[in-house]
Amino acid sequence: MHLFGDPFIWLPFVFAMLMGISILVYVVLDGFDLGVGLLFPFATPSERDRMVASIGPFWDANETWLVLAIGLLLVAFPVAHGVILTALYLPVTVMLIGLILRGVAFEFRAKAPTRHRAAWNRAFFAGSLASTLAQGFMLGLYVTGLQLSWTNIAFALLTAVFLTVGFSVIGATWLIGKAEGVLQAKAILWARRGIWGLVAGIAAISAASPLVSARIWDKWFSWPEFAILAPLPILSVVLIATLWRVLHVLPMENDRMAWTPFALTTALFVLAFGGLAYSFYPYVVPEQMTIYQAAAAPEALIIILVGALIVLPVIIAYSVLAYTVFRGKATELTYS
Repeated sequence: MHLFGDPFIWLPFVFAMLMGISILVYVVLDGFDLGVGLLFPFATPSERDRMVASIGPFWDANETWLVLAIGLLLVAFPVAHGVILTALYLPVTVMLIGLILRGVAFEFRAKAPTRHRAAWNRAFFAGSLASTLAQGFMLGLYVTGLQLSWTNIAFALLTAVFLTVGFSVIGATWLIGKAEGVLQAKAILWARRGIWGLVAGIAAISAASPLVSARIWDKWFSWPEFAILAPLPILSVVLIATLWRVLHVLPMENDRMAWTPFALTTALFVLAFGGLAYSFYPYVVPEQMTIYQAAAAPEALIIILVGALIVLPVIIAYSVLAYTVFRGKATELTYS
């Protein structure tokens, strides 16, 4: 337990990293399949079947990362788990209802009589929208330290709207890679339109975050931190410009660069998450509790770490297997 130094220091840090990586992977992977659901109203019935086929083999595995992240929060930082979920009880409930509605609609839309399919399509969209808005609202409140005020609620609502835009963009870029023909052309158009909402969201939240949190202001605008962190927003601008350029040259012959928009959008999400992680560290409950104050006893953490190092490779392995087996273009959706 002392192999890497003081276990009261390195064990909480390791678990914070594992939890952060799990959240990041969830945001990217479940982000695109939630995004596909958000785009449902803009597609024809046959296109919706192909959209569902593009995420069908993956969406269950994608949500495993959310379960892992919450599980790590519970066992590694139990006090923080209680504080966070108590403060976010209502949006967590909305998110869970949305995820359940998505799962039910996903199965029933293909098996229900034709006259009921439109209702299940609406339920799939509603579940996707509710889950995404709830996640954005929770993120906004978390940034502000889980303190309820009209200003903080307004910021949380702003975050909810722009996270929804971000998920719709990454969903569209996923469809560019998985679809072909008319649906791919539509996905390119959706991504072109959505990128401006994504830019507006990044700009608005980046500008508002330091105003609602003195901690974020100090961590980003003090010297020399301001100069050290300057490459992050510069790189974000470069990625957005590259994404805009790529979207305007697609589609290309032989489907070249079809996955480039998804890779660029994922890189943007990773940069944004990295900025958030820097802004929060070392707090697990902003302004209230650090990872070191909230951590379980080292004797418990070392046992949990052994279990995590067994479970994590299994999750990675079956996720890689799913994405490998079902690589390529989405085919016609059948349940025969």
